[in-house]
Amino acid sequence: MMIDLEAEAAAREENNAALIAALDEESLSEVESSWELDVLNDAEHGRWIATLGAEAIAELPYRFVGGRVVLLSTWVDPVYRNNRVATELVARVLDEIRESGKKITIICPVVGKFIARHPEYADLIDKVRPGAGAYPKHEPAEGDHDEELTAFERDLA
Repeated sequence: MMIDLEAEAAAREENNAALIAALDEESLSEVESSWELDVLNDAEHGRWIATLGAEAIAELPYRFVGGRVVLLSTWVDPVYRNNRVATELVARVLDEIRESGKKITIICPVVGKFIARHPEYADLIDKVRPGAGAYPKHEPAEGDHDEELTAFERDLA
């Protein structure tokens, strides 16, 4: 089976654009979606999953790198988009990370845009390795190179 990398990249960009467009600047008290979502940390598979009943409708995969949580991408089932599912998923994931005391590196542009619109989460971003998805764009510290994170970014590009 041949994988069309260009088609996958285009689909990922389309997904990100749709999710970013769905984010709005409402206060966090209005973050909850129109449904009762459960957000579960599937640590075995390295992802948080938003479920509606028994159905997984969104996910945010992650990896631990150098003591940080690297947030890779956000996916929401197209049927459930524009109902604040991504917003609630990201907010609840960031709240859980805050409780753990860890910092984040952002690869996912949806998470970066969410934090740009909700700056109360900006303190979670690792200052040395903010990631390619961080808004506003940050530059890593001079001479600092994280090969494992670079490999993740290269694999996702």
